[in-house]
Formats: sequence, C-alpha cells, structure tokens
Amino acid sequence: MQKKLILITNDDGIFSPGILALAEELQTIADIIVVAPNKQQSAVGHAITITTAIHKQEVELSNKIKGIAVDGTPADCVKLAVRTILPKKPDLIVSGINHGHNTAVSIMYSGTVSAATEGVILEIPSIAISVTTFEDTDFLPAAVIAKKVSEIVLQKSLPEGMLLNINVPAIPLNEIKGIEITHQGKSVWDDFFEKRLDSEGKEYFWLKGNLNIKDKNIDSDQGAILNNYVSITPIQFDLTDYKRIDLIKEMGFNKIL
Repeated sequence: MQKKLILITNDDGIFSPGILALAEELQTIADIIVVAPNKQQSAVGHAITITTAIHKQEVELSNKIKGIAVDGTPADCVKLAVRTILPKKPDLIVSGINHGHNTAVSIMYSGTVSAATEGVILEIPSIAISVTTFEDTDFLPAAVIAKKVSEIVLQKSLPEGMLLNINVPAIPLNEIKGIEITHQGKSVWDDFFEKRLDSEGKEYFWLKGNLNIKDKNIDSDQGAILNNYVSITPIQFDLTDYKRIDLIKEMGFNKIL
C-alpha cells in the first residue's frame, strides 16, 4: 500500500525550529515534503504573489530532512507546491508549527492559517498548528499533537471547505489537561504605532500592542489555552454571514435600484 503524502509549510520561514520539529514527527507516519518561505512571513495573511517572479531553492533542514525554500508567501508555497513541485496531490497539508498563538482575531492575519486555507481552496484536507508563546519553547508537544491529529485526518479526512486550527499551550505534554473543541474567540489587539527616528533623523513607525482577551470561557480558543487545554477550532474561508442575509434584505439594500 502506497504511503500517504503530507505537505508541510509555515509562515515563520523554512529554517524555523517549529517546522523541523513538525517534519521529524510527521515523517514517522507518512512521506513528507517541506515547502516553505525562505524568510519570516508572519502576519501576511492570505497574500499571493502576482507582480514578481517566484523562485525556489532546495535546502537542508537536518541530516535527514531537506526542504524547498520559496521567496513568496505561505499561500504561494502551497499553491506552487501543489501545482508544480509535488509528484502528486498531497493527502494532507499541515502548516506550522507556528511560534505564537493563532487565536481570535489573529486568525485573520495569520500566514500559518492562510497556508492551510489555501489547501482547503485546493480541496486538500488541511491543518494549522501553533504553540502559544513567542518565547523560546519546546515544539515537541505540539508536534506530537499534530501527529495524532494528522493520523485521524489521514484516515477519515475532513468535511469539504473546513480546516482545523490548533493551538497548543507552551507547557510539557504531561501538563496538558486535554483537548477542547472550540470556537474562535473574541479577543482583539490593542495596538498602536510607536514613532521612532532613523539614523538620518527621519520618522518611521513600528506596530506594537497587547492582546485584549475578551472571551476566557473554555469553549473559546483563547480560553482553552489559558486553562492549559489544546484548542482545536474548525474554521472555514466562507465569510458569508448567513444568519443576517434576511436582515440585510429587510433593511432595503436589495431595493436601491
């Protein structure tokens, strides 16, 4: 029986420790191919490159694992891999392990999640996984979780149009209390632009801020990780607010012409 094929990507760059930990774990259950940005691409969302050329280069991640570095976005990496690089359509796409949480409003900005979303657009079961700290951390617990989830998805697949967004608390595996199936939280960034001066005295601005956690219930993604649970959130790229279609009709927008 032919082994399954997993495409691995991320937004932290191909040389990030998270992607290596993920590749080392997933290679025990399937054939893997790593195609990821050649540099940091966090918070680029679902951007794709259409005005410049995209280049690729084979690189070595470890003695046993090689990858292909792409000078593009995470969504570019998935699109290029599936359309051009891979010998066949992958059975699964796993994006991560992202360094930092992708919960609540951060999902909208995340290149990690967007890479998985591109997989869903291409009709491939896809997972995004993050460890919820920006400090130095051990990626192995998240890699183990990714492996266990991937095994289920390879066996049972996922519903059409849906991906799994997974966030793992940055604690040892034996301290994780369990798994919560969650909804996207309502936390938002209280951000601002810090004004600075360069060496020539010219103004420039640097975005800074803190996450304002508005939803700490355990059934939300942010609430689950605050309580030391792994959060698994089923999300979709269809942004239609179906519940309010009739409301918009009642407001008369469909009668202005």
